Amino acid sequence: MIGRHVVLYTRDGCHLCDEAKQILMRHGIKPQEVDIDEDPELVQQFGECVPVVTINGAVRFRGRVNEVLLRRLLHSG
Repeated sequence: MIGRHVVLYTRDGCHLCDEAKQILMRHGIKPQEVDIDEDPELVQQFGECVPVVTINGAVRFRGRVNEVLLRRLLHSG
């Protein structure tokens, strides 16, 4: 994960968010967690569509983290 910045947009009580964090951590990623409910702009941007995972600023996952795709992303250039 050297050189990759991973952000997990989440909210309290979101079981999919908890699952996404567990998957990321299982792959050695400690994401920066951002609670969207603390920022009205993020609530407007993401609404009920959490978790959202960004890698280096690009949205890579919404809702669920696909572990096969995550492995590909981690092992690509």
